[in-house]
Amino acid sequence: MSAASRSGNGDKPAGRFRRMLDRLSSSQQDLESEELREDSQATGCTRISDCGDRQIVKVTGTLRTVTLRPRAGVPALEAELFDGSAALDVVWLGRRSIVGIEPGRRMIASGRIAMSHGRRVLFNPKYELRPLGQE
Repeated sequence: MSAASRSGNGDKPAGRFRRMLDRLSSSQQDLESEELREDSQATGCTRISDCGDRQIVKVTGTLRTVTLRPRAGVPALEAELFDGSAALDVVWLGRRSIVGIEPGRRMIASGRIAMSHGRRVLFNPKYELRPLGQE
């Protein structure tokens, strides 16, 4: 009989000490990804990795990059939103900038997912910026 089956824990973590050791041995990126995944669950949002083509979703995460990239001669502000499970591109057509849309900012976005060149894209989403200081 194994030690795990004797203690009755099965696959459960060993407790506070084990979680503390896991946090100490994890990279900063792993810790941030775990925090984003927990935030996604707490806000009732769909994980980006679970989003399918043409699905109406509400997602949350952190903006990793923000760039101005014209599409067909029209200005388009593009941002990459990451929630710890996957990333998606958020695109505002006809916009050169939006106050508050900057790398490192957390936001909630909702709309219909599209697939473009193998990446998930959310065009002109409804969005809510998360308050600063909660990052």
